[in-house]
Amino acid sequence: MDKKKVTFEDIAKYTNFSKTTISRYFNNPDSLTVENQDIIAQALIDLDYQENKLAKVLANGKSEFVGIIVPNLYLHYYAEILNQILATYEAFGYKFLVFVSKNNIETERKYIQELLAYKIEGMIILSHTISSKELASYGIPIVAIEREAQYVNSVNTDNYMGAVQATSLLFKTNCDVLIHINSIVQQNVPAYGRIQGFKDTCMEHNIRHELILRDLGHSHQEIHNCMLEIYEYLEQKYPNQKKGLFMANDTHANNMLNIIFRKYGTWPDEYRIIGFDDSPIAGEAIIPTSTIGQQIDKMAYEAMELLVSLMNERKKRRPKPQTELIHKNVTPILVRRETTD
Repeated sequence: MDKKKVTFEDIAKYTNFSKTTISRYFNNPDSLTVENQDIIAQALIDLDYQENKLAKVLANGKSEFVGIIVPNLYLHYYAEILNQILATYEAFGYKFLVFVSKNNIETERKYIQELLAYKIEGMIILSHTISSKELASYGIPIVAIEREAQYVNSVNTDNYMGAVQATSLLFKTNCDVLIHINSIVQQNVPAYGRIQGFKDTCMEHNIRHELILRDLGHSHQEIHNCMLEIYEYLEQKYPNQKKGLFMANDTHANNMLNIIFRKYGTWPDEYRIIGFDDSPIAGEAIIPTSTIGQQIDKMAYEAMELLVSLMNERKKRRPKPQTELIHKNVTPILVRRETTD
């Protein structure tokens, strides 16, 4: 037989509190003394109370949902950091509503309005489409990851340090020329540090180098076609020379690795490759690929921890307005594998 549903009236009778006091416990616990909170909490255990989440949302407008917007899932980095954010449920208890924006600003605005209609308590934004100034105007806690974040809180990798690590490793492999392959990145985006770090390291050590910055595609097929074009260009421009490739991310590194391997039938001495992310594809590639580890699990956890602290402050009876934005940097870790041996 189904168990009898425990109501606020049942809890009130058990504790000798009023139903209003019980309601305050669920909707505004800080309005009660710690002692009374403990009494009610124990009553919930004794009565085996099953909370009605929908009723709670309707009562106080707090959904315990966080919205996430990612630009795509064809880059392995986004798929992995989304996986790591979702895994924080056990630690923080928040559920997630996820949208993939595909770099369309109007679609993304529509998604945000949809998320707000679901009474989300905060957002994690990984897409680059909408400016942080516009994001801040929505008036809810927001944490950006690896994107422009002048007006919102953020968690990023120290991209510049990662680029210095990658370039220095390639330099030590005695390559004749170093090449950094990346998209055209705006200077106010954290990933620009990969470009700047590469250039500065090459200039400092007088290393022969080249930057290849272009649209690298927006699907697996487009990425493959771009990498194939770049490979053919490198073969023509640098024949019989040892080329060290610093790729923008592990997806591009894996694609280039596959092209080179198929052309040579083995891993040739003419190439060295390092990626950026340390998403699972790097370690699982046909030849495990060196990369700069962003500590994706740590970034996801810190982003959620920061967002939860902002959301919790809003729930207080007298929340303190945030006077200074928080920007956290996670230290990258050099991961050496077979493509730089």
